[in-house]
Parts: sequence; C-alpha cells; structure tokens
Amino acid sequence: MKLVDISEIRSIAEYDKERDAIRPGMLEIKNRRRIRVGDHLTFLFENRDTVRYQVQEMLRIERITGVAEIQHELATYNELIPAPGELSASLLIEYETPAERDVHLKQLMGLDKHIWIEAGGERSQSIFDDRQIGETRISSVQYVKFKLTKRQMDAWSKGARIIVDHPYYNFVREFTETERAELGQDFV
Repeated sequence: MKLVDISEIRSIAEYDKERDAIRPGMLEIKNRRRIRVGDHLTFLFENRDTVRYQVQEMLRIERITGVAEIQHELATYNELIPAPGELSASLLIEYETPAERDVHLKQLMGLDKHIWIEAGGERSQSIFDDRQIGETRISSVQYVKFKLTKRQMDAWSKGARIIVDHPYYNFVREFTETERAELGQDFV
C-alpha cells in the first residue's frame, strides 16, 4: 500500500471546511475496520484512508503547520500502513479507570508474544512496536503488524480469526465475512 504523501495533506483551514463532510464517511470506514476481542482489546486495522485522516486530525488538534512537523507526523503514522502481505492495526487496551489500567497493563506484560492471526490452518504472530512496551507495563495503545503467508492470504476469504492466548487474557474472535472482505484489501 502506498504511503501518504505530503501533497495529499490539506491545510488546517482547508480541512476545517471539509471536515464535516469527510468525518461521517471516515467514521464508517473505521467502524468496519474495528475488531473487538473480548471486553478490553480493540484492534483498529489501518490503511491509507485511516492514516491520512489521523494525520489531518492531529494537525488540526495540535495546530501543526510547519512542513518539517507535518513530515514528522506523516513519517510516524505512515508506519501504520501495511506493506504487501501485511495487516496493520492500532491496538487499544481499554480499562475504565486509571487504577484499573495500571493493574491490568502490568498483568498484560508479554502480550506481544500472545496475539495471532490464523487463516488457512497457519498462524502469524503479532509484531509489536517495541517502543510501546515498557519494563514493567505495556502502553494502552500499541501498534501491531501481522505478516501473512501466501497460504493465509489465499484462504482469507474462507475464514480467519484473531487469537489472544495470554495467560491473563484469552479470547478467540472469528472475523466475519464482511470484515474479511474489508481487511482483505490491505495485504494485496
């Protein structure tokens, strides 16, 4: 998938004029790409559209206008765009209160070794961004990639699931046919 280029980014003023028209469609795209696994993990599978939207929102919120700063935001978020044969997601680890988060994020250490995508009888382990994992707890926002084999990609439309087999958090979530169709566009 092609990275988002600075030429595709609108100025804050231009974006503000178009935002009300763009936002509902983007929220619909994000909803189709949001996969909840159990009560506390949500994967938002990223693509060019979600990344471009996120960059525009960050520029708007942070009032970023300098070319170097915009390039920095693009470099940061373009890392989320999947390469051929990959799926890429922002993983949100959601607990209601700061106290709950503190407890659970410590207990979820090692989560990066316990998330898989399975299709065609093969599993691909998650690849976490090491910058998001501390020594005593993980961050509540993680950036995750999955490198799929040819067999997995060929079998994707017939069935796929995400597996979390952490000793503290254990769930299996089948992707629906609609979700497989949506995400299947990403790894080609």
